[in-house]
Amino acid sequence: MQSMEASDKRVFARLPAQLAVKFIDLLTSREGQAQSMDISAKGLGIMATEELRPLTPLEMWLRVPDKGDPMYTRGEVVWSEMIGPNQYRT
Repeated sequence: MQSMEASDKRVFARLPAQLAVKFIDLLTSREGQAQSMDISAKGLGIMATEELRPLTPLEMWLRVPDKGDPMYTRGEVVWSEMIGPNQYRT
């Protein structure tokens, strides 16, 4: 029997990180806000109030406490799941 960790295909460990995230959907130019849940060298898990479809390219700014300007990054949505009313884990 494999553990959840062993069956996960991620190479890098995910670390819990709760940061405010501002994003722009580059397909629609829609801006939004989210909360990060975890972060790794190759990914970011967020909780948003709106659906972000897979393959959506995003520009994101993460508000890191005590670091001045937000940290900028780009990415693409890999998966998104509705976990409650107006709650999407992406």
